[in-house]
Amino acid sequence: MNATKLTASERIAAFAHAFDTSALSESHWRACSRSLADTLAVAIAGTGEHASQCALRYLDRSAAVWPSDSPHACNGAHLWGTDRVATAETAALFNGISGHVLDYDDVTVPLRGHPSIALWPALVALAEVRDLPGERLGTAFVVGFEVIGKLARVMATSHYQKGWHSTATIGLIGASVACSYLLGLDATGIVNAIGLAVAQAGGVRENVGTEAKSFQAGHCGAAAVRAVLMAESGFMASASALDGPHGYMSLYGEGQDLTSALDSLGHAPIELEHSGIDVKQYPLCYATHRALDGVLAMRAEHRLSLADVIHMHIETSRGALIPLTQHRPQTGLAGKFSIEYAMAAALSDGFVRLTSFTDEAVKRPSVQAFFDRITISEAGGSITPRWVELRLSLGSGHTLNRRVETLHGSTQDPLSEEELLLKITDCLAWAASPLDGGRLLEAAYRLRHLATREFLNLVAFRPSFMGRAGISRHGEHDRHREGVDRDADHPHEPVPARP
Repeated sequence: MNATKLTASERIAAFAHAFDTSALSESHWRACSRSLADTLAVAIAGTGEHASQCALRYLDRSAAVWPSDSPHACNGAHLWGTDRVATAETAALFNGISGHVLDYDDVTVPLRGHPSIALWPALVALAEVRDLPGERLGTAFVVGFEVIGKLARVMATSHYQKGWHSTATIGLIGASVACSYLLGLDATGIVNAIGLAVAQAGGVRENVGTEAKSFQAGHCGAAAVRAVLMAESGFMASASALDGPHGYMSLYGEGQDLTSALDSLGHAPIELEHSGIDVKQYPLCYATHRALDGVLAMRAEHRLSLADVIHMHIETSRGALIPLTQHRPQTGLAGKFSIEYAMAAALSDGFVRLTSFTDEAVKRPSVQAFFDRITISEAGGSITPRWVELRLSLGSGHTLNRRVETLHGSTQDPLSEEELLLKITDCLAWAASPLDGGRLLEAAYRLRHLATREFLNLVAFRPSFMGRAGISRHGEHDRHREGVDRDADHPHEPVPARP
């Protein structure tokens, strides 16, 4: 059949079914490995968060998880950073929640969202249960990333502005294709998996600043596993679920034509290289990060304190402020979506890291009072390239200005090996995890030469792993305060701000 007569789902399925791992270069594998190590570390750090603890209680009460030393464990997938094992679908749900709740997981710009949390929890869970090769696992990630990138380039901007949480909604389509490739579904099976993914796609930005945002990411992975296993079992769906008159592009998008984007599926440079992965250096919404790079550099250069700044004006490119909905946050979670809090914390402390997002840190009177000293404006013109300009009026009468365009941690200026390892190590320390950050990163770099279970053995997820999940941050043992006290005595330096 002529390719122009195929539906969008059929074209994506043909690409995924035929994709050859030999197309991947050393740099592609390096990007996959860094993403996997970063995602695992961030998810382990998130296991103690209230949302993750609630999810774990729900799964325990539903009898959906087992101890890792139970007879069922050898056939299950691990809930990262815990001593629990579950089905692939359940593991993808929990690992997606814990991996997204800190908002420390990586980003790709065209998606306006987080690709790795949409992909890795589902892929690793299925690969663990089926005992699949790491090479197949990593290649599946690339396949899913390619689909996410192509869809995002066509629809993500308007989709996101309408209120959809693109990590979950576009990510689910890519995750379902990735999991289909992982399990070796034929083209018809992949088409059905896409249709079943469309049947479950959801997630709205109204939940930003609440725990439901992380649930939406977890649901994405669980729904992808469900769609693919049902398709593998023979369950059928419409081949026009993406681009039919009542399909995904009409309802979730603006009826955009996917033809041109799908023409380039798998062509060099692939999306992993073209769009790239931006690794976060701060554990909060990515829309704050350029401003954080700028204000931390200004603070260091001029030895500023919060009290020195009588007014701050932030101007940024069009659309950059959309996710920053929390203007007077009162909780750590809300603070992750507040540029006002980000600026106040950076000036007050000289860093923004995991300990910045306790409720107590956000409620500091000096920080709260600073919110009224900040004004923000958004420029017209193009959404890209992104930029931010800061103007600080000081009590001394001086004014300081800085413009930031290239963000450290982005594809254009990636974290060094040492900086990535520092982030991973700090995440593991935050969770009181016995895992070694260097061992995790080294094992991730060897992924293509290992079976998935061998990789998980190396990072202590098999045969059993005892993490700190089960200790609530709001319970008798307050790890938030422990983290603050620990940092006061033994500071963990943040990833350095770049001027």
